[in-house]
Amino acid sequence: MTLTVILDPPPGGGMLGTLGPMVLIMIVFYFFMIRPQVKKAKDLKKMVAELKKGDKIVTTAGIHGRITDMNETTFLIEVEGGTKIRFDKSAVSLDATKAVVPKA
Repeated sequence: MTLTVILDPPPGGGMLGTLGPMVLIMIVFYFFMIRPQVKKAKDLKKMVAELKKGDKIVTTAGIHGRITDMNETTFLIEVEGGTKIRFDKSAVSLDATKAVVPKA
């Protein structure tokens, strides 16, 4: 009778039984949520750094235009009708020049 009492696990599963699934959830969360977002942000930063005058872009607000002037933090884009609008570089979401031109 005392042998069965010694071999039975404590009620509640203990600390290791609770900690294991939590660590597994954090690992899955990292690989499916955090890592792809970091990669996407790095790719977007690289794309914005490679933009030059004459490139067609799409902003996060959905405005399409062509870059006419650049400085360190902003772009001046020309939209339909010759209207020029200044946007912060962080507002660029897509390089439409590369999206339209197929790779050779």
